[in-house]
Amino acid sequence: METLESLRRRITSVQDVQSVVTTMKTLAAVNIRQYEAAVEALSDYDHALQLAFQVLLRGRELPTRVSTATESNAAGAVVFGSDQGMCGMFNDEIASFALRHLKRESGDMTWSLLTVGARAQERLRAGGYLVEHNYSLPVSGADITRLVQELLPHVQRWQAERKISRLFVFYNTRTSASSYHPGQIQLLPISRQQMEAWKHQPWQSRSLPLYTMAWRELFSAAVRQYLFLSLFRACAESLASENASRIASMQAAEKNIDERLMTLQTRFHQLRQTSITEELLDVVTGFEALAKTRRRR
Repeated sequence: METLESLRRRITSVQDVQSVVTTMKTLAAVNIRQYEAAVEALSDYDHALQLAFQVLLRGRELPTRVSTATESNAAGAVVFGSDQGMCGMFNDEIASFALRHLKRESGDMTWSLLTVGARAQERLRAGGYLVEHNYSLPVSGADITRLVQELLPHVQRWQAERKISRLFVFYNTRTSASSYHPGQIQLLPISRQQMEAWKHQPWQSRSLPLYTMAWRELFSAAVRQYLFLSLFRACAESLASENASRIASMQAAEKNIDERLMTLQTRFHQLRQTSITEELLDVVTGFEALAKTRRRR
């Protein structure tokens, strides 16, 4: 049987949970801003890289090895998920999206998979795919560089040892403060349309810069920077989306907590009113009994 004291303890407990949920929602909003800033910081870097490709490709035939796929039946994929929970369907949605793509593209294709976030790894394994390695998510925007510097050598080993013809990246992209959608980009081979766009983009001055390094060596370095930039952006977008999903989950939790708190407080006030009424009835009954005794005397 509920008592006023037990209801009071339950109300206090729910209020504590409410405080935690509010704090988590605030932290998620702060995290979104830092990952947004990380993506915004790439704009100048991205522009400089586009100018580099523009200079390297002008007046040359497009390099075949990065513009069209080879005959290799090996492909690689990097899937960005999360290490932590309380982010709704974030991992389920990106894993399901990636699995649909992998199955649709499979045929005779042999896949090599990397995940960023243990929860995405679990779901891909449950879908029947072997994940070669899982990387832990960065804890801040500044730590994304460390992750990408670990991913790139792994991708380069795939190219050297397994001759992968295509490289895909699957990640969630934020669409609003509390929503996102899954998507994918194909990093390798770089599409002919993309390189045509770089090649024919109007130059902003009368003269092109000169370079002294061997063209092939310089172009390979630019491609590595392109991979670095793309993986960095995908990771930052995924982290922002994870926190957007967490905000949505915390908002739903807040609504449930508010309803639960209102129910408990209503029951507390009803029980308190009932207790007061019973005490008053006891007092009135006692007073009437005492009055009857006095009248008999």
